[in-house]
Amino acid sequence: MSAAARHAEAAPADDGSDRRSCASAPGAGPTPEEIQPAQMEALDRTITGLITVLPPALLVLAGWQMWNQELRWRDLGILVLMYVPIGLGVTVGFHRLLTHRSFKTSPALRGALAALGTMAIEGPVISWVADHRKHHAYSDRLGDPHSPHVDHGGGTLTGTGWRGALRGLAHAHVGWLFDHTQRGSRERFAPDLLEDPVVAFVDRTFLLWSALGLVIPFALGALVGGSAMAGLEGMLWGGAVRILLLHHVTYSINSLCHFFGRRRFATDDQSRNLAWLAPLSLGEAWHNNHHAFPTSAFHGLGRRELDVSGLVIATLERAGLVWDVQRVSPRRRLAKAL
Repeated sequence: MSAAARHAEAAPADDGSDRRSCASAPGAGPTPEEIQPAQMEALDRTITGLITVLPPALLVLAGWQMWNQELRWRDLGILVLMYVPIGLGVTVGFHRLLTHRSFKTSPALRGALAALGTMAIEGPVISWVADHRKHHAYSDRLGDPHSPHVDHGGGTLTGTGWRGALRGLAHAHVGWLFDHTQRGSRERFAPDLLEDPVVAFVDRTFLLWSALGLVIPFALGALVGGSAMAGLEGMLWGGAVRILLLHHVTYSINSLCHFFGRRRFATDDQSRNLAWLAPLSLGEAWHNNHHAFPTSAFHGLGRRELDVSGLVIATLERAGLVWDVQRVSPRRRLAKAL
C-alpha cells in the first residue's frame, strides 16, 4: 500500500501524523509519483491567468460604481451573503473535512460543502485537497507546492535579504498557481476522494458550480433590485469582488502565514498565527495552531482566537449533523507549546 493510501485510510490523529505519512524519507524531496503530471498546461495557465486578473479588473469597475453613484446596501449584502457560505465551503468543507478528516458527516452535507467550496473557483476539489495534503507532507521544504521559503533565493528575511523574501512571498501567494512542477498527485494524495462518488461528482462538475456561484448573485440582485442592471451589480459584488477577496485571503494563508506572525506551538516548518487575518479567513489564519495539530477541527485554540469555521462545526455537531469531531487534548497542547 502506498504512503498516500495509508494517509487516506488512517484514523485521524491530533499530533500531525497525517503530515508525515504522505512524505518520503525525512529530508528527501517528493518522488515522481507524488507530482501531478501537467495536462494542457498552456490552457490551464491561460484560465488561471484569467481567473487571477479578471476579478481585480472588475474591482476597478466596482470602484467606478462607488465613485459615480451611491453604493447600495443590497450589493454589500449580496457580497457578504456569498462570501460567508462559499468561504465556509473552502474552510470547513475542502480543508477541515475533506483534506484532514477533522469530522464526519452525511454524504448530502459532504456534497453541499464540496459544492460551496467549488464556487470559490480555487480549482476542482480533489486537486485542491491533493495540493494541500502535499503541502503538509513537505511543508516549507522541497516538495511544498507553495512555500515562500523554498527555491526562491532562500526566501527569508535573513541570508539573501528582502529580494529573496519577496520572490518567495510572490511565489507562495500566486506564482505557484502557474507552476506545475510540484502540484500534488491526485492518485497519490487523494485516493479516498477519487473513490468517493459524491466528491468525485462535484469534482467532475467544477464548471457547473463555478458558474452557479456567479448566477446566484445575479439572481439575488435582479430579485431585490427589480432589473437586469441590478442583477449585474449583484454579480459584480457577489461574484467578482467576492472571488477577489476570497482568493487573496486564501493565498495569504499560503504566503503571509508562513512568514509573518507568532508561533504558539513547535512545528518543523515556518507556520505562523496571523491574528488580523483570522476574521476574514474564518479562522484559517491560526495557521501555526493548524500545522501543530492538522486534524483538529478547531484552529482557534484560545478564547481570544476567533475561529468562525470552528464555531460552525461545533454548531453542526450540536445539531447532530456532524460527528467524530477531532479535538486537541490539553496534554498535547502543553507538549508542543513554546
